[in-house]
Amino acid sequence: MDSVTRGLVAGAAGTSALNAVSYLDMAVRGRPASSTPEKSVEKLAEAGGIGLGDDTDKAENRKAGLGPLLGYGTGLGAAMVYGLLARHRRVPRPAAGLALTGLAMLGSNAPLTALGLTDPRQWTFKDWVSDILPHLAYGVVAAGVYEALR
Repeated sequence: MDSVTRGLVAGAAGTSALNAVSYLDMAVRGRPASSTPEKSVEKLAEAGGIGLGDDTDKAENRKAGLGPLLGYGTGLGAAMVYGLLARHRRVPRPAAGLALTGLAMLGSNAPLTALGLTDPRQWTFKDWVSDILPHLAYGVVAAGVYEALR
């Protein structure tokens, strides 16, 4: 199995872990789902001159479907990049987990910041913890799966 394929499989597993931790957080704290993925789709569609449909319900449904897909793309992409960078070396699992955590956080937060949907400089400690923990779950699981597939 090549490094890109290992990265994609690891990214899929990591993304599942991130989603599970996020949903668990929602259940424990009783917090709503983030609207940021849908807002991202809306901003990207506007920037690209792409209509999401004339029917308001269909447009909202498309945003609701495409938003999570952006997250899957980020998770797959971050681990694929990791796979390309780490293909010729063995990275200790803790370092790999942190590297994948960082890549996923960068891959999700940099575009959101560029789109004006968030500003990490304004985040509270609680905001940072809410962002880091799911991404850390992603990194740990993705690193473990990547190493297991070697």
